[in-house]
Amino acid sequence: MIIRKIFDFENAHIVRFCSSKRCKTSIHGHSYKCEVLLESNFLDNAGMVYDFGLMKDGIKTIVDSFDHATTLYNKDDENYIKDMKKHSKRWIEIPQNPSAEQFCRIFFVLIDKLLSLSLMNNGEKNVKLHSIIVHETATSYAQCFRDDAYNENMGKIELEDIKFSPDIIDEWEDKLLFEKIKAGKIIQTKKEC
Repeated sequence: MIIRKIFDFENAHIVRFCSSKRCKTSIHGHSYKCEVLLESNFLDNAGMVYDFGLMKDGIKTIVDSFDHATTLYNKDDENYIKDMKKHSKRWIEIPQNPSAEQFCRIFFVLIDKLLSLSLMNNGEKNVKLHSIIVHETATSYAQCFRDDAYNENMGKIELEDIKFSPDIIDEWEDKLLFEKIKAGKIIQTKKEC
């Protein structure tokens, strides 16, 4: 069975090397929708794959980190990166060009790792990330599956290469969430949400 939760976020970026002149030369933003699809062959004690309320915790924290933020490609011009960090309190630096496809892959890797480290409390079993869909506009989206997320032909994603600004981290309920994910530490899910 598959369940889906949709999160909204507003984000600014430049997508270097793309065909569209405006996209590759100018900072611009989108009103994104991120669909997180989870799957399992089991249901928990309440007859659910995974309580939607639990998705408002760590998964929402990850997606919300990109809201009203500027996403920077870590191989972009050094002066541009420094300037953007100087003028924006909310920024994320990622190891890939910030296209909808790469947002899907980044979200997949982060949420997949979070789920694999989550200690479930209500009989949830074998809950896995099925896919991520990122809608960049009302008519355009990218969908990422496991094979895409870890496909080095699309560029390798190392957690150590993702950086969140101090202001983003300061808003997290668990300020060490990303450090726990990177270190592979068990993350306790809430008993009630």
